[in-house]
Amino acid sequence: MKKTGFIAIVGRPNVGKSTLMNSILGEKVAIVSSKPQTTRNRITGIYTRGEEQFVFLDTPGMHSPKNSLGEFMVKAADSTMKDADAVVLVVDTGKDITAVEENVIAYLKKSGIPSVLALNKIDMYNREQIAETIQKYADKHSFDAFVPISARSGKNVKELLDECAKFLEESEWFFPEDMVTDQPERQIAAEIIREKILRTLNKEIPHGTAVVIEEFKDENTLIRIRAEIFCEKTSHKGIIVGKNGAALKLIGTYAREELEKLFGTKVYLNLWVKVKENWRESARTVGNFGYRDED
Repeated sequence: MKKTGFIAIVGRPNVGKSTLMNSILGEKVAIVSSKPQTTRNRITGIYTRGEEQFVFLDTPGMHSPKNSLGEFMVKAADSTMKDADAVVLVVDTGKDITAVEENVIAYLKKSGIPSVLALNKIDMYNREQIAETIQKYADKHSFDAFVPISARSGKNVKELLDECAKFLEESEWFFPEDMVTDQPERQIAAEIIREKILRTLNKEIPHGTAVVIEEFKDENTLIRIRAEIFCEKTSHKGIIVGKNGAALKLIGTYAREELEKLFGTKVYLNLWVKVKENWRESARTVGNFGYRDED
């Protein structure tokens, strides 16, 4: 009998939620960077093994919002938990419990939803530290399981899946067996470009950027993509473009290489940089850039 279930992956920014999602799926569907709040939308990752289909919902990192974009991200994370059949709370093993984890635990207690605590980055800590972290959270809530993992190396990710499998219910699958994400190709392309901006530029400026795909043409042997990168200040535009266009060229090269691997064909990528002052403060502009409530 086929089984399936929706499982929300939640936690603070930069604890490794997107890395865990990609590790489970065996391929990249969520962008990753060392900067916090990289994920902005809810991203669905679908993993099918045997008769089981896991539908994982990767969420933006939970934090105190400072603008309309931040408010959207927090709302997306909260609504995802309410839509899920189970929750995986990902924590950094060596960090103290904060208000973010306290709020998640309060929801788990109130709703009674099944939950697993995934203690990530265990390769950076010893057994005593791992045991101490487990005890801290065990004192707070009766999680269904505690699984120490390394999302980056894949250690114990199968064990985490086995625990999540206990929450699946008998049902027809919601997605085809070979499907790994429900993200449209345009959104995937925009997110990959944004990841390369985050990784190429070391300043705070990348958090004020959004990528909008203006053209996506599949010509069988070639995909043509025209993307506009929006930033908040003219000075930011200069940094993104770089001297003689060097930074933008590097961003485009990195993005094109990954897009070609993903789509399995040649990609012609045309990038433009535009200024939209303080766009993160405007709920309307945030929505126009694709960050919209799903309900």
